[in-house]
Amino acid sequence: MSEPGSHEFSVVSSEDVHIGRVVGLRVDEVLMPGGDIARREVVEHLGAVAVCAVDDDDSVTLVRQYRHPLGDRLWELPAGLLDADGEQPVETARRELVEEAGLRADRWETLVDVAASPGFTDEVLRVFLARELTVVDRQAHGEEEADLVVTRVPLDEAVRMVLAGEIVNGATVGGLLAAHAVLRTGLDTRPTDAEWRYRPTRFSARLR
Repeated sequence: MSEPGSHEFSVVSSEDVHIGRVVGLRVDEVLMPGGDIARREVVEHLGAVAVCAVDDDDSVTLVRQYRHPLGDRLWELPAGLLDADGEQPVETARRELVEEAGLRADRWETLVDVAASPGFTDEVLRVFLARELTVVDRQAHGEEEADLVVTRVPLDEAVRMVLAGEIVNGATVGGLLAAHAVLRTGLDTRPTDAEWRYRPTRFSARLR
């Protein structure tokens, strides 16, 4: 038995179960510290970005969107998949902010990276802080985006909604709390091209 924190969890074998449009499912057999082999189901994901757009009135733009797995409409930050080949994450974020919220931002920073549920999926979202906003024509695509409700909420109220359990989307929770910390205490953000260590790449490579 190796010392805690020193074992290498090597993959003995891997089997693809499902390869879809947005996610894939594989089953890995992984070597455990005691020598046993454990099966781990892994959902591969394209990765995504979200945008915490804060205006001059200290309000953040939220969208209310239907999420079928939960069977309900959730309050979320504008967001989108990293599904355009060769597009940098911040450019995806710019595009999604226009499409979902009808906003353009002249100031962009990396706010926080959020692993959605690392016990079973490699999905990690990068949340950008967007400021110096301008209203532009919204460019909704698809039936789900046509159903979006877009609203502005004071940042303090959005944080209250998080703590009250009214906002539960992981990237939105992380983004709002991080934005509140940055804007209230002056903590530093990162540039838009900051290293993204855990950005998902395996599933997007399958689709090329």
